[in-house]
Amino acid sequence: MKKILFLICFFIGMTSLVYAAKPHPPKEYLITLFGAKGDSATLNTKAIQACIDKCSADGGGTVVIPKGVFISGAIFLKNNVNILIEKDGTLKGSVNQNDYPQIETRWEGTERIWTAALLNAESLKNFSLTGEGTIDGSGDIWRVKKLEASHNKRLGRPRLIGIQNCENVNIEGLRIHNQASWGLFVLYSTDVAIKGLNITADHNIPSSDGIDIDSSNKIHISDTFIDVNDDCISIKSGKDEDGRRVNRPSENILIENCHFAYGHGGVAMGSEMSGGIRNVEIRNCIIDSQNWAPIRFKSQPSRGGIVENITYRDITLNNTRKAFEFNMAWRMINPKPPAKKLPIVRNIKIINVSGTVDSVGDMSGLENSPILGVTFENCNITAKKGFTLKHVNDLDISGLTINGVTGEAIIKE
Repeated sequence: MKKILFLICFFIGMTSLVYAAKPHPPKEYLITLFGAKGDSATLNTKAIQACIDKCSADGGGTVVIPKGVFISGAIFLKNNVNILIEKDGTLKGSVNQNDYPQIETRWEGTERIWTAALLNAESLKNFSLTGEGTIDGSGDIWRVKKLEASHNKRLGRPRLIGIQNCENVNIEGLRIHNQASWGLFVLYSTDVAIKGLNITADHNIPSSDGIDIDSSNKIHISDTFIDVNDDCISIKSGKDEDGRRVNRPSENILIENCHFAYGHGGVAMGSEMSGGIRNVEIRNCIIDSQNWAPIRFKSQPSRGGIVENITYRDITLNNTRKAFEFNMAWRMINPKPPAKKLPIVRNIKIINVSGTVDSVGDMSGLENSPILGVTFENCNITAKKGFTLKHVNDLDISGLTINGVTGEAIIKE
């Protein structure tokens, strides 16, 4: 009898240990239980924020956006809160400027007060934004809407997702659509995984970048489709004096297995690069649909900073406008004086990049800061126009084959 009782107690004890060891699924908080209505009309900012606040106060869990179209202004994540947007669920941005407070952030490379994003995360760790649903910025409406004035100053259109000063972030599976301004903005953050996104914007929405990585470290972007009206992905690190003051690079970035359709660039470096960009690899990607410049470097003499150790590998181009664009005097509108130390672009590897384009492109450095050490390996480009070079040193084009060009394939200015 004692032996039987011992075995029963042992079994109960072991069962309790196993049960205790199993992680409990995060508690779910449904926004509709806090008054949110997915009727494409009700403004749900307060209801969604209340749901987030309650989830955080209870110790954390997952805030669920179910089927329906939920209109909202800026919402702010809290500690231990994940967001899940279910299939056929949409978080859709309000087009009322007053629904987006002004916050401390960085806009176009300068730290300043600027308009909050639709979905904001500031100084948080270990959270996720996932699901099969959509975040829609209403950019098609913002484009034709005259922005409201505040103290006679023009306020900026809201970005869609703003991640600032965060660590260990997972963003996966979502559809991002018609961002009024940049789609996914990652600033001063570390260990961010971005996977399986579908990012699209109408081709008349200005500044509708897909993803902007700004002064951040250890970023992995994979299996993502982007079709927008600016750069599909842009890597940044601050602009001019303010970027050099912050002096924080974007570094250790891997972008792979992505498809970039229309956009002004595929994966672009800059033009805000004053804090430096280094150790970036883009690999196994397809770029098509008249994308302006799949491999793109932008800067200005006022920037300063160093872009180095960048690799584009195993890239297929199908009917893009250019293959390559390196422009260290890009968009010189009301330019600032040159920095004491001019920007530097160096140590760039372009490997197994092939396809059909309108023009091979151009590579233009500065007279006192030429582009340094660009190497092509096993690249084969078919184009109508050749490759224009200016202020370029230590260029190895022995691994670049150019076909179909009428006239000179390499034009040196």
